[in-house]
Amino acid sequence: MNDHADELYRALRGRTTVPPLSERGLGLTIDDAYAVSLAVMERRQGDGERIVGKKIGVTSKAVQDMLGVHQPDFGFLTDRMWVRGGVVDIDACGLIQPRAEAEIGFILKKRLAGPGVTAADVLDATEAIAPCFEIVDSRIDGWRIAIVDTVADNASCGVFALGEARADPRDHDLPNLKVTVRKNGAPLSEGYGSAVQGSPLEAVAWLANTLGVHGVTLDASDVILSGSLVPLAPASRGDLFEMDLHGVGACSLRFV
Repeated sequence: MNDHADELYRALRGRTTVPPLSERGLGLTIDDAYAVSLAVMERRQGDGERIVGKKIGVTSKAVQDMLGVHQPDFGFLTDRMWVRGGVVDIDACGLIQPRAEAEIGFILKKRLAGPGVTAADVLDATEAIAPCFEIVDSRIDGWRIAIVDTVADNASCGVFALGEARADPRDHDLPNLKVTVRKNGAPLSEGYGSAVQGSPLEAVAWLANTLGVHGVTLDASDVILSGSLVPLAPASRGDLFEMDLHGVGACSLRFV
């Protein structure tokens, strides 16, 4: 697995892509792919990156149909992935083949350790929710990904941004929480919390239980990305994306 980890790590740092692992006749399992992902993350931590959260992806039917991957993936967030500001400026040249997706971000106040985590446990452990953009960015040629490719590639994570607003999830009907997205001022897409496994609480519980099998917990102060509520949108220099998580707040980012 170290050879594959080295290859993906070089692609990440060099802003290049590699042929899909799934097309090489390797017979990789999801567990194998996760081992590759962990090895890449060890290399990133060796460069000084610090884990600040976890993510689930490919949860909604719209995204699954778009990518041809019909089960969720999972990965880690680091401090260098987290970009901050009012209208957040994203370095388009620092990414390879970025796509924007609108999500509900969870900020935890308690540790969640699977298996056995329920949606009620997630609600109890959550300090706040926030509007969130994740910019996914595959290191696999042309986004030709199967589940083992995206898991090995840290769930195709690029960078993420949280809006300034925070809300108590107990004050909202999360499955019916609506998001609308604009690109360059024009309406782009809309979706609801129910797009991610029926409820973002269920999505986060799935993530806690899936990572728990590997001995990984969701920790207090972690940022958890619960999956895109809308189809992924290609992004390039000059694009402005704006999202409104109705009743919670907004998040905006610009590619420069």
